[in-house]
Amino acid sequence: MQLIDTHVHINFDVFESDLEDIKNRWQKAEVAHLVHSCVEPSEFQSIKTLADRFGNLSFAVGLHPLDAEKWTSSMGEDVLNHAQSDHRVVAIGEMGLDFYKASNHEQQQEVLEAQLKIAHQLQKPVIIHCRDAAQKLKDVLELFWEQTGQVRGVMHCWSGTPEETQWFLDLGFYISFSGVVTFKKAQTIQESAKIVPEDRLLIETDCPFLAPVPKRGKRNEPANVRHVAEFLATLRDVPLETIAQQTTHNACKLFNLSLNS
Repeated sequence: MQLIDTHVHINFDVFESDLEDIKNRWQKAEVAHLVHSCVEPSEFQSIKTLADRFGNLSFAVGLHPLDAEKWTSSMGEDVLNHAQSDHRVVAIGEMGLDFYKASNHEQQQEVLEAQLKIAHQLQKPVIIHCRDAAQKLKDVLELFWEQTGQVRGVMHCWSGTPEETQWFLDLGFYISFSGVVTFKKAQTIQESAKIVPEDRLLIETDCPFLAPVPKRGKRNEPANVRHVAEFLATLRDVPLETIAQQTTHNACKLFNLSLNS
């Protein structure tokens, strides 16, 4: 069995002291590959160093919506150049809209659109962060699809309703569930997880955040993606091996990964 954690942040300082132990645990949990997300382009070198260290790590480059005020045209050029400079860059992001923690809605939208253009130009998938902004995101994506063209991607750490989930499935997106889906009060997210087709389902930790049950409240790490897979297997009434096979295949297809590398 092989699992892929499609969203990690192991470059954060909280992991610095015990990365080898963390690697040993993800290997023991049968996690075969990691996709490292990017909060801002200044992280590129540190993430690249991790990819040099761990051969089963691919990564993204982009700017998180909560850092939208940092965006400049030169940053856009940096994202483009970084994405072209290393074959291990498999996505642009994470990008998106976060109306829960910030009120600069128009600025976030402009930065999102700029990064969508880069992804479209490079024909790379996008990693989308969306919080309390599903309707606006849907509108932005539909207009972009109409005016520029479709971009592949994933709704990461998804927490939307089944109706919102269907919006993004209809736009061609994959849906990725984190440890949040295991929380007792996450019934809405669990209902969404039931309707995602098997060929669009992904799993992630978003570590170091949002550790799943039974690790909730502790520092999250890639090995815990197995708990997400186990919960989804029970929720969807399929064997764990089926969830592993489906989500691993989907991750390889979306991010053009090869587990033999």
